[in-house]
Amino acid sequence: MRELNWDDVRAAVRGGSVYASGGGGWVDHGLEVGRRALELGVPKLVTIDELAPDDIVITCSAIGAPSSTGWQMLPEDYIRSVQLLQENFDGKVVGSITPQNGCSSSINGWIASAALGTLVVDAVGDMRAHPTGKMGSLGLSGLSEYQTVQAAAGGNRAHGKYLEVVARGSVAATSNILRTVSVESGNFITCARHPIQASYVQKTAACGGISQAMRVGQAMLEAEARGSEAVIEAVLATAQAEVIGRGRVQVNQYVTQGAFDLGHCLVDCGKTTLKLHTMNEWMAVEDSDQNRLSTFPDVICVLDARTGLPCNVFQVLVDMEVVVIMVHKRHLTLTAGVLDPTVYPEVEAALNLSIADYALAK
Repeated sequence: MRELNWDDVRAAVRGGSVYASGGGGWVDHGLEVGRRALELGVPKLVTIDELAPDDIVITCSAIGAPSSTGWQMLPEDYIRSVQLLQENFDGKVVGSITPQNGCSSSINGWIASAALGTLVVDAVGDMRAHPTGKMGSLGLSGLSEYQTVQAAAGGNRAHGKYLEVVARGSVAATSNILRTVSVESGNFITCARHPIQASYVQKTAACGGISQAMRVGQAMLEAEARGSEAVIEAVLATAQAEVIGRGRVQVNQYVTQGAFDLGHCLVDCGKTTLKLHTMNEWMAVEDSDQNRLSTFPDVICVLDARTGLPCNVFQVLVDMEVVVIMVHKRHLTLTAGVLDPTVYPEVEAALNLSIADYALAK
């Protein structure tokens, strides 16, 4: 068991921003939630091996479109969603995982750990961020016999949009309900969901995923004093990443529909122009000849060439010099949620792009 501190918060947020793949929340929000967690207590990180096989683990998350501006999620909303789930579940919640790494999602369960005494389990539903809750659900979306509980809390108080909602049923149906709740709350809301035994998490999650994000983040923080190129090299080395291209942003356009950001970004790299397809996160990269260079579940990250730091989709601006990198899926633990064929049809329909053929290929 490891007691988490401010250095851990900074490392998790910084490294999580690489695995965020353009989404995964916001750096400021992640630091705010981490700071508040340390004010309330001491969050504790454990490996999956430190839990009993039948200990109940839940997933702590946030749902919405990252570019939205009307949302409000207070740090305490993460606590409230866990309380709502516990009140509506006949069993004791021992720990939590996050469905994905990200700028703030890498520390989703830390504040509940500090306030409620639950444990942060060093495992993630997906090493990188993804657009739908089903993708980080450990393959539960494809299990028709599994009935989940999902609890959401949050919303813009000033606009009268604060909501608390509990949904029971299949993962697919309840996930669609919470996506609608997110829209009604102002386009982002906290969520606690999917109580399941630790033995199932061990078989289906990317165990050690939080520690890996922290290792990448720590290397980046240590490199910052040496400049942007040192930061980029730190990312490439610790994340086993490679450069796809370097150039200037020509276009970055997206629209928000149904709590998703949908669009594309064009980066002029001289000999070719990269096209990055967006659904909350970067989901695929093509060159000028429409050759596919990278596809989810590869980690796809855009670094600001001036700082070496990762950019969210909405932070990428025209004329910005960027470095586009990827971590090939062979370097990642591919979780049951990523390997579940039922999670891809809605994503492929929204993007009008093939994703599953690559994601599911061995």
